[in-house]
Amino acid sequence: MSAAQRGAAFRGVPGERVLEQAAGVRQRGGGGSVRGTLYCTNLRLAFVPGAQAPGSRTFLHSEYDVALPCIRKLVAASSFAKPKELTAASSLKFVPEELAVHCRDFRVLRFHFPESGPQPQAFRVATAIARARETAAWPAQAETALEEEEDEEEDEEDEDEDEGPTLLFESLRDWEKELKRQGAAGWRVSAVNERFDMATSLPRYLWVPRRLLDKDLKRAFAHFEERRLPRLCWHHPGGSDLLRAAGFHAASDPQHDDVRCLEALMLAGHARCVLVEAAAELPSLAELQLAHLKLRALCLPESPVADDKWLSALEGTRWLEHVRACVRKASEVVSLLAGARCSVVLQESDDRDLNCLLASLAQLLADPHARTLPGFQSLLQREWVAAGHPFGRRLGLGRPGARGEAPVFLLFLDCTWQLVRQFPACFGFTESYLLALHDSSFVPYFSTFLFNCQRQRSRSGQPPVSGQSYTPVGGWQEPPAAEPGGRRDAPARRLPSVWDWRLRYSRQQRARFRNPAGPRAGPAPAGTAAPQPGGGGEGAGAVWVLAKGALWPQAQPFPWRAKRLPRWALSLESLGEPERGPGGSPLPAPARGPLLPCAAGPAIRLWHRCYLRAVPESQRGRFAPSPAGLAEELRLLQERLRAWRPADPHGPPPPSR
Repeated sequence: MSAAQRGAAFRGVPGERVLEQAAGVRQRGGGGSVRGTLYCTNLRLAFVPGAQAPGSRTFLHSEYDVALPCIRKLVAASSFAKPKELTAASSLKFVPEELAVHCRDFRVLRFHFPESGPQPQAFRVATAIARARETAAWPAQAETALEEEEDEEEDEEDEDEDEGPTLLFESLRDWEKELKRQGAAGWRVSAVNERFDMATSLPRYLWVPRRLLDKDLKRAFAHFEERRLPRLCWHHPGGSDLLRAAGFHAASDPQHDDVRCLEALMLAGHARCVLVEAAAELPSLAELQLAHLKLRALCLPESPVADDKWLSALEGTRWLEHVRACVRKASEVVSLLAGARCSVVLQESDDRDLNCLLASLAQLLADPHARTLPGFQSLLQREWVAAGHPFGRRLGLGRPGARGEAPVFLLFLDCTWQLVRQFPACFGFTESYLLALHDSSFVPYFSTFLFNCQRQRSRSGQPPVSGQSYTPVGGWQEPPAAEPGGRRDAPARRLPSVWDWRLRYSRQQRARFRNPAGPRAGPAPAGTAAPQPGGGGEGAGAVWVLAKGALWPQAQPFPWRAKRLPRWALSLESLGEPERGPGGSPLPAPARGPLLPCAAGPAIRLWHRCYLRAVPESQRGRFAPSPAGLAEELRLLQERLRAWRPADPHGPPPPSR
């Protein structure tokens, strides 16, 4: 069969072509086997059951489909030979009877070929998959692969009317809108890094103290690693500010004016500043990667660990220990923000990994808006995507053998699942949504998790989002770039965002993402403390370091300070005394308190539906009714009960059944 004939049978996305196919294949899982056709394309491995049409208008819409870069290992098995792991250079000397596809998202797909004699289709499709995963078409080479094809019947339903859109933080408007929502009156949006000439890994726009000018900020970049200076992450309604920054540059020697600017950035107008070193009590990237590899090996069906030793082997991976450490550290940061009016600065060597995790977890615990579906997606865009988390290196989405792989983002999703499990009514999304987000992070055909920073994304042919242009004070605006033919404002191709869930999930599947009992997006709660101007503090303030649940003054908290401080520790409760307002009266406390999760041993559990999805016995009840479906059923039952009630309240009761 020619490539044209195979393409006619399989209707994929634009730019996708079928390399090989095998008919009569059975996909076996916990619920039995499904018979269909296995396709190997230049983008994915697709299995189409016989009862469905051979093709789909959406990419990776079926649970049997997997993107080629998401395949971690390919194993062919036969009754007459040992199982063999297939690579592009390996030679297969037997006709496979079974093909096991080990995915990066913990799925294991098993395809059985017909047993009626040797089948050349099985040999060809197994070889094609092994070669195609090594030379998969990447977005830079196939920009037309995922052009959005809207489904007419689903155009009406995208976002819930009660919730706002997801902010991408590519435009000045998005940053100003979020800053206004937080009520941070002492801060402003700075375009000092709009051309990425100050720091290549930072976003275009930053939240900085209002009283600091851009000319002062330009000198402050050089005193931090990778030029990632302190900037605001979140403003607490009680007045505290959460900042993040990289470590101090070892060769920096600030002058007097630079010291004034640096301390104004760190103190943010408060009398106290607390430094939180992310790497002090949290695992390193190498420890995270080792724990994740051990967890993956333990959760596979062919794990050699006996059942009676499985739990001890799980603790031996140290994955749950790392989850406990992150949840505990985020709780300490939130308690500090809520109990004392101060600036809390998350500091990491490069400010691109654990700072993303801690800043996001702290806002999930303290900000109800971040626990809504659009608020959570906006949080990920701001603290991970725009902040420059190197998704390409950490998730291993680059070429095979890339260095620096570490599942920091997957650890954050696990911590978020722990919070959703402990506080199910406080989140507007469900476990099904977190599973979809976990699996989508391994699909390198969406722009959200593909690049390492905003600058790299802008230089990869991704045009700015409509309406996301910034006009300076002088009124000058950079003209749009002209195409080789001389035409301006030509629509450039762009990869879709992962937040467009219609590209991968049906309406019924998306209904499982939302928790009808969770919070709704809305304005900040009334009655909170009025925000005070930040960044105007003069002189030296008290600087502490948060370590092991206590606050410790260091001899030289800032490299430019030589003053020694007493060596004693303060508990977090000792900073609970509120600061005084301008008139000497205490500032009011916020109306809502943060979530305080339990990080003890038994409270942190294994995410079964994610890590044990290859074990059929652990997936029972996975496709239970969604919360939205249960809410609709409850509403119908309530309507039927009201219909049974008599019109006269003093009349006889309704008949019993």
